[in-house]
Amino acid sequence: MNLIDTLVSGASRIAAIRRDIHAHPELCFQEVRTADVVARQLTEWGIPIHRGLGTTGIVGIVKAGQSDRAIALRADMDALPMQEFNTFDHASQHPGKMHACGHDGHTAMLLAAAQHLATHRNFDGTVYLIFQPAEEGGGGAREMIKDGLFDKFPVEAVFGMHNWPGSAVGTFAASAGPVMASSNEFKITIRGKGGHAALPHNALDPVPVACQLVQAFQTIISRNKKPIDAGVISVTMVHAGEATNVIPDSCELQGTVRTFSIEVLDMIEQRMREMASHTCSAFGMECEFEFARNYPPTINSAKETEFARQVMASIVGPDQVQTQEPTMGAEDFSYMLMAKPGCYCFIANGDGAHREMGHGAGPCMLHNPSYDFNDDLIPLGATYWVRLAEAWLAPNTGT
Repeated sequence: MNLIDTLVSGASRIAAIRRDIHAHPELCFQEVRTADVVARQLTEWGIPIHRGLGTTGIVGIVKAGQSDRAIALRADMDALPMQEFNTFDHASQHPGKMHACGHDGHTAMLLAAAQHLATHRNFDGTVYLIFQPAEEGGGGAREMIKDGLFDKFPVEAVFGMHNWPGSAVGTFAASAGPVMASSNEFKITIRGKGGHAALPHNALDPVPVACQLVQAFQTIISRNKKPIDAGVISVTMVHAGEATNVIPDSCELQGTVRTFSIEVLDMIEQRMREMASHTCSAFGMECEFEFARNYPPTINSAKETEFARQVMASIVGPDQVQTQEPTMGAEDFSYMLMAKPGCYCFIANGDGAHREMGHGAGPCMLHNPSYDFNDDLIPLGATYWVRLAEAWLAPNTGT
């Protein structure tokens, strides 16, 4: 691998910062301490900062040369509301909060790149370093954009990166098109008429209606959607009743819908609404249908993705730059890609062998209480960020 020597030699100090952040996880829009750590480091390295976008977001500004061209690099900072099973020295000190998705590592990789960029400034233009809050359900990217992120800091393109467990360290994955799904939630309340379970003819039982809907929704996937279009409807919660001999007044269904396109999402929402309304009506019942669109699909633009792949290949070799298999997980970097062209890539986190004594018994997978970020990624990820910015803003060249 063609890593930058100074990033390799300085990796242990950045790893210490990463572990400090891991030990003090903060949930979405509460990343006050984390933001202070980031701000302190950027300021120490002579990087001007702007604070407060999206509540706790930070933008570092590294300029060089005379060009007005600019690129943005983004890392997320928030943790998850879950209990950590690890007991090593840098395990979470905050019960019920954990960096189980590696945002501590994402922040560390961008900090390492920031220090190198500020020290060497081997480019012509501006690199904006976006440290974003609230990726885990809060829509921090959306809120930063609402607060004027790309108005205050106009860029040609924006790039993001997420660690990906299971693949060998030293590999990247990036592909044009949709790489992560939209995230949406629904809540359906079926209102019948309760009564004695031994006298069902005197009641309007919402439970059989709910069962029909759970099954009927899958025909949207198998019969209304094109087979080549991806889509998932998962009913994950069914709430009804309080006693075995009582027919409940109502039954509530909740769940999630995932798609790779807005067109498929529009169709699924419309068909679910129609099915719920007409099925309930056929049984003489009323229906309340709620559908919340959370994150849109994450769709990489072709030109920027190919550019990123070339940079990756220059670091790890073309054989280690893989095709990015789309996942039905969601990511609010999608909002940034709706505003600007760019690429969201994966960097392999390994199989978990990097974890120290005291890790939990579970696998080293995202959102698992035994997860930990692999610090070996810090010089690799930072090298990618640096080489990407330098190549994009190379003097007297276009993209």
